Amino acid sequence: MATPEPELDVQQGLFSHLLELRTRLIKAILALVVVLVALVPFANRLYSWLAAPLVSRLPQGAHLIATEVASPFVTPLKLAFYTALFISMPVILYQLWAFVSPGLYKHEKRLARPLLVAALILFYIGCAFAYFLVLPAAFRFLTAVTPQGVEMMTDITHYLDFVMLMFFAFGLCFEVPVAVVILAAVGIVDLDKLRKGRRYAMVGAFAIAAVVTPPDITSMIMLAIPMCLLYEIGVLAVRWLLKPSAAQATT
Repeated sequence: MATPEPELDVQQGLFSHLLELRTRLIKAILALVVVLVALVPFANRLYSWLAAPLVSRLPQGAHLIATEVASPFVTPLKLAFYTALFISMPVILYQLWAFVSPGLYKHEKRLARPLLVAALILFYIGCAFAYFLVLPAAFRFLTAVTPQGVEMMTDITHYLDFVMLMFFAFGLCFEVPVAVVILAAVGIVDLDKLRKGRRYAMVGAFAIAAVVTPPDITSMIMLAIPMCLLYEIGVLAVRWLLKPSAAQATT
């Protein structure tokens, strides 16, 4: 019995989508591999750069150590992979966007495109903020409170895991404006609720900062205050990007 025409069209459409998805994935992985291969010769230099905020604040004679046999080789390679992923993320997101965007409505594209770009930029800013401002302050505090007779010598793998966790946490925390716009776009909140919820947002920002940052008040404040400012930026973005919703909320 012959296959009905609509069913055949559905199968062909699904097959073409799977082929396109495979092509997009291959391009994304290829971009990651190319960047990784280019960074591998500089893996040790990258690790020295990453370790600078801690090494510059260690007491005289103290240094980072490797507690596992393969750590001096594996840990810089892990950092090279993370860095390659960081650098190639625009290409990966573009491939994702190129696959998803044909199925979106015009107004969805108009909103999703700037949100995607903003999310990427804010994540990069959050990582830079953590490296240049928060980590030096945190390590200054941690080295200052080291007990007498205890020599601070951190394992290179544990240090990499800690810094990557800080980068990821601060990058996500800096996504507050994007999260606010998405919540408003799907109708969970409106402009009026966002304005009234400022106090709760501030309390939440300090609570998140207390959990995410190292145990010093400076790092907590350095994350909480930008999150509060980013919340306000999110409120402004809702006014600009969701004008019909904003107008409805203010009437």
